[in-house]
Amino acid sequence: MQKVLIIEDEQSIAELERDYLEVNGLSSDIAMTGEEGLRKALAESYDLILLDLMLPGIDGFELCKKIRKSVDIPILMVTARKEDIDKIRGFDRGADDYVVKPFNPNELVARVKAHIARYNRLTNREKKQGDIQVKDLFIDRNSRRVLVNEEEKIFTAKEFDLLTFLATNPNQVFSKDHLFERIWGIDSMGDISTITVHIRKIREKIEADPSNPKYIETIWGVGYRFKK
Repeated sequence: MQKVLIIEDEQSIAELERDYLEVNGLSSDIAMTGEEGLRKALAESYDLILLDLMLPGIDGFELCKKIRKSVDIPILMVTARKEDIDKIRGFDRGADDYVVKPFNPNELVARVKAHIARYNRLTNREKKQGDIQVKDLFIDRNSRRVLVNEEEKIFTAKEFDLLTFLATNPNQVFSKDHLFERIWGIDSMGDISTITVHIRKIREKIEADPSNPKYIETIWGVGYRFKK
């Protein structure tokens, strides 16, 4: 059974999320603090994390960043904040999607299942395909690892998926809309600005000079292209 970690300090909301997930065939654990959530996320195996932003102790932004150092499963942030800057901060720290309170529980479950299914499809497809080597960049699709000059770089699930998609379609220009649809899914409720954030984070990890990239080019007014 697929398993979700709910990190939420409001017990009524956490139990509502758990009940709807379990009715739809997903098991779940609840952590009421950031410290407990971090401990569970690193010690146990989950398919997705539902992460509240306003937590006692470690807040959701910092917790997401800490989890991302070791875990690449989808992370959905749940918050009452609607400002774009908060969404960008969340994506910047490794979140895959954003759910704003108050939310429709059925929609939340649908998005959880869609992210898990998409993640599983991508990881299974990558296992059937070969590795990618371009100059000093090596992408191991079986273990979902990225090495630059033989040094491993830690990638979030969406960062890895975006880099792999571009690298397997070299010298083609893709718009932000196209990339968002391919990586996040046509029915995603996320913000297309996350593409810019993810490209910047990828460049910081694989480029010697992110301001003068040799792998991922910006084609102004159009989109992005992976040079090979």
